[in-house]
Amino acid sequence: MNRLIYAAALAFALPAFADDLITYTTDQSFDDVVFGVENAIIDQGLIAENVSHVGEMLERTRDDVGSDVVLFEAAEVFSFCSATVSRKVMEADVMNIRFCPYNIFVMQLPDSDMVTIGYRSFPDGAMQDVQALLDAIARSAIGQE
Repeated sequence: MNRLIYAAALAFALPAFADDLITYTTDQSFDDVVFGVENAIIDQGLIAENVSHVGEMLERTRDDVGSDVVLFEAAEVFSFCSATVSRKVMEADVMNIRFCPYNIFVMQLPDSDMVTIGYRSFPDGAMQDVQALLDAIARSAIGQE
């Protein structure tokens, strides 16, 4: 699939998810944003329980699945939880467990100097505390505190 067709397909697919995402784009390097996320998570007193190297996995398996499309220059997803915030939102509704752990992604598309950091949006009510936490981490990571 050539780059133009892929870009058109991506542009078509994004609106279905646009309402579910909060993203920030920066001209900082991917490595700087990743470092910023790691530090912002620690600054909140949290630990990234898992870092999924999504970009590396997709590139490593590209030939195996019969694709010639390079999706990302780099992409990682940080997963973590907050005992304080999680307890609060789950005391409000134990079914909020479905949102835990919380994730922040960092990605850079091929042939782009821009890096995107983002996370999924959450429903109104108690889960807005989680959204506020993720927003604080994302903004701190790119210096928009």
